[in-house]
Amino acid sequence: MSSLILYWFRRDLRLADNPALSFAAREGSVIPVFIDSPEDEAPWQPGAVTRWWQHYSLVSLAERLRNKGSSLVLRQGPALETLLQLAKETGAQKIVWNRCYEPALIQRDTLIKAALKQKGIEAESFCGDLLVEPWKLKNKQGDPYKVYTPFSNQVFQLTIEKPLSEPSKLTGPASWPKTKPIDSFKWLPSLSWDDGIRAFWKPGEKEAMKRLKQFSAEAVSAYDSERDRPDHQGTSCLSPYLHFGEISPRQIWHGLSSGAKTRPYLRQIVWREFAVHLLYHFPHTPLKNLRADFDKFPWKKDERELKAWQKGQTGYPIVDAGMRELWSTGWMHNRVRMVAASFLVKDLLIPWQDGARWFWDTLADADLANNTMGWQWVAGSGADAAPYFRIFNPVSQGERFDPDGQYVRKWVPEVAALPNKWIHQPWAAPQEELKRAGVVLGKTYPERIIDHEYARRRALESYAKIKK
Repeated sequence: MSSLILYWFRRDLRLADNPALSFAAREGSVIPVFIDSPEDEAPWQPGAVTRWWQHYSLVSLAERLRNKGSSLVLRQGPALETLLQLAKETGAQKIVWNRCYEPALIQRDTLIKAALKQKGIEAESFCGDLLVEPWKLKNKQGDPYKVYTPFSNQVFQLTIEKPLSEPSKLTGPASWPKTKPIDSFKWLPSLSWDDGIRAFWKPGEKEAMKRLKQFSAEAVSAYDSERDRPDHQGTSCLSPYLHFGEISPRQIWHGLSSGAKTRPYLRQIVWREFAVHLLYHFPHTPLKNLRADFDKFPWKKDERELKAWQKGQTGYPIVDAGMRELWSTGWMHNRVRMVAASFLVKDLLIPWQDGARWFWDTLADADLANNTMGWQWVAGSGADAAPYFRIFNPVSQGERFDPDGQYVRKWVPEVAALPNKWIHQPWAAPQEELKRAGVVLGKTYPERIIDHEYARRRALESYAKIKK
């Protein structure tokens, strides 16, 4: 008689290259379960876009499981309490899952393992989200890495195992436990703000693999030259699928075209690994600076300016385009993320934590490790951070990476009729050009909320104060 195993889905919403699921399928009958346990995820509750994605990803996953003759059991409540209840209902004596690496979830999972063991229930976790566990790589001094390049060099020296195939079949229990209808979780918006997101994304494992194949065939060879162009489709847009585990880093690593110039893109996968490495070893960083000298930085708290940035109303078209793309699609091009983040923390001197929280609430790929590292990198307060004096000029960044203004024209239609010369700096355009384009600064499009050259000087003066 085979054993009955509960497989706990978390952020690994796929069947292929799923170590814990493959183990369960080999060992016995499997009851796949997903638990909505938001109280376990404090202080980082999922944002509205994350919930939207999770809803449709689980719908897709449930269909895939049905095609395997299995089913997805949905429950709601504290994870430990729910798992114990399911074990009692089904008689399962083993529970398996793939690991998460956020500080709160590590603490929760450690407690769950101990509590299950105490109840006589086996618990086993697997590495399903990374190329290498964060505790396995150390620098020459035996310490965690704080610099990306030597970290990436070590990862590239590793032999990355090939991804696992999805189980050919999943044997279920004699009788299935009750499941909640997914609509009862009420993750979808009551007001239709998700039109742009639905037009841009299709959650699920099948779509993730489709996008990987398309990127591999059409774009990965030109990634190094195209990745910084928001006006072109030069990136993979796989980050949300990676976040929800609809695709694994090993699938990407081995799924790219052989012979193509894949190293620049794979470095981004390793950058993600580096982010998890940092979060694991420095769990305070989602809220606090990694570099303690930045604790004395004279940040400003200006709600009006923060709101203008959030709404894409700063008067700087490349910044506003990015923030509007984010609001509409739940995603923002990476180059523009850096420009928008630099503008918030260096032009406006608003704390990076405020920007990180907004991105967390609005991004489909709201990954705590990546979000934390990215914001601390821009702010200059983190590991391997950009020097503080590296302050992105939103005009020159727009001119360089959106030279024809196509990206700005798409997301900031108020200035779309301006010639290329003025599209990234409408305040500098002659009045006749503004009139011809139908632009009235302060009415049809905002005046700049700050002069960049002044803001740059102020930022450097502020930084000098903490260096004394």
